[in-house]
Order: sequence, then structure tokens, then C-alpha cells
Amino acid sequence: MTRAVQDLPKAHLHLHFTGSMRIETVRELATSHGIRLPDALVTDWPPRLAKATDERGWFRFQRLYDAARSCVRSEDDMRRIVREAAADDRSEGSRWLEIQVDPTSYAPFVGGITPALKIVLDEARKVSAEGEIGVAVVVAASRMRHPLEARTLARLAAHHAGEGAGDVVGFGLSNDERRGAVADFAPAFAIARRAGLALVPHGGELLGAQSVMETLEHLDPDRIGHGVRCVEDPQVLDAVAEAGVTLEVCPGSNVALGVYAAAEDVPLRRILEAGVSVALGADDPLLFGTRLTDQYAAARELGLDDAELAGLARGSIEGSRMPQPMRRAALADVDAWLAHEA
Repeated sequence: MTRAVQDLPKAHLHLHFTGSMRIETVRELATSHGIRLPDALVTDWPPRLAKATDERGWFRFQRLYDAARSCVRSEDDMRRIVREAAADDRSEGSRWLEIQVDPTSYAPFVGGITPALKIVLDEARKVSAEGEIGVAVVVAASRMRHPLEARTLARLAAHHAGEGAGDVVGFGLSNDERRGAVADFAPAFAIARRAGLALVPHGGELLGAQSVMETLEHLDPDRIGHGVRCVEDPQVLDAVAEAGVTLEVCPGSNVALGVYAAAEDVPLRRILEAGVSVALGADDPLLFGTRLTDQYAAARELGLDDAELAGLARGSIEGSRMPQPMRRAALADVDAWLAHEA
């Protein structure tokens, strides 16, 4: 007998707004807005994704993502996504969610990037007030867009920065790692740093260890989204450990996108043995078909015992911007989960 991973208190630090949607929600929104979805989101879900380390494979993944995002066309749609993401996380033992959103994606339908962000923040406050899970927001710029846009988003994030649920707690950089130079986004991250935001860029999934090293050198991150390929260079792996950076490892994403052939190939244990803190994340459940507890189940299949799973949960909590009283309670409950006889 093993302890149930859905009962393990944890934080969720790598979940994208569009990618958090339930497949049923996407289909309902598509119907209500008169949008025809690709078969991969209708009859062939979850989709079989091409290898995204190949640029054609990434393009196919991005087309599906864009199709889902096109279904989000109103304030009510956006609020629904926040509510459902919080409910789904809560059911999986998550005490804290930092949901990542690029407000430019939804701005045309709600009057601009500021209203788009305010809608997400307001709904995050409302669901957090219910007391079962705290929801905060990471504003993410896209590597596909000009670095000046990233600075605009960083200023917006800084204006709404805070330390609790319903606040912006972090600033990220997402999308295709092969686009844009990391150094060009450093000014945006400097703005976010001055505002006290957690710096949480992506790196080291589609590209190798050098991508992680460039992220460390130019952006001085608190966490790195993915970062798993740092293991390809022992010096980079050591640099991540020495910097005290938490890696947001998403095994389901790594396998679905063809970074690794199977879950057993994800180098989670090597990362942990190097002394790197890890927070497991689901990334985009809508397209990968796996949620947060599935990542802990995958870690168990890699041979991690319950004490090590509890360590992963602690890493997620300690790597988060969870308020201190909530953090202390969650860590105590992790200890209680481990102390409970399986």
C-alpha cells in the first residue's frame, strides 16, 4: 500500500491559463462562439503530438493551443477558466496555484491587457476567499514577440504586484525557446525584479543545457520552467544547484512533446541527487491529458518513495510565493501525510 498522492499537500507552480482548461469547457465554449475545433480536440483527445524539439512538431502543437485559446472570448469565459483550474487543483491536494497568463492573448475581447489581467486577478481573489486554495498569478511574456512588449507586460505585472492570493506574484517568459535571445529580455526581468516579483522564465526543455545557462546568466531566475536538460552538462546542473533555483519539472509535458521517449527517461532523480529543488507541474493538461497528481504518480513510477514525494511537495511549497501562514500549515500537513501509516 502507498499513500494517495492526491492527498499530499502541494503547490502548483507551472500551469498555463489556456492549457489549464478542461476539454469539456473548450468544446462548450467553441459551440457557444460558433468555432470549429480540430479533430484532436473533439474526437481524438488527448492528441498525439508530434515531437516538438522539431520545429514542425512545435508548430503543430502551437496550432492546437491557438485553436483552444481562440475559444476564450469574454470575461465570463476567463473567469470560468480560473474557477475551474482552482477547483481541479484543489481536488488534487494543491493548496496554492500560481497560474500563468499572457494578457495580450485575451485583450481584444475585454478592452485591453489591463482589463484582461484584472479579470483574472479578481476571479483569483474570489476563489481564494473560499479558503480551500490560494490562487495567484504569473504574468508571462512571449519569446515570439518583441522584447519591448515584454517590458510593457513587466510594468503591468509590477503595478499589480503583491504577496498573496489574487495578486501578481511572478513574471515569466514562455513559448518556443528557439525564438528570441534570452539577453534581450533582461530589461523586462529587471523591471519585475525591482517590483519584488518571482522571476520564472522557461528554459531547457526544447533546447539543451546551454539554454539553462543563458537563462541563469541573463535573467537571474528564482525558478526555471522545465530546465530538465541541464543534466546534459554537469557544470550547468551544478550551477543550477548553486544558484538555489527551483526547476518546475513537468514529466507529462516532456514525454508528450517528445523531449523524452518515456516517463522513465525524465531525469528527475539525477536532478534531485544534484541538490536541485523541484516543483512538479502539469504545464498544459488540456493538450497533454495529464494533471498535477499524474506528475507525482510518474515520479513514483521512476522509483521515488513516499518520503521523496513528500520532498517534492515541500520543494513546490518552498519555491512558491505562498504567504507564510499558509506555507507553514501546508508544510506541517506534508509531514502529517508522511507520518500517516500507508
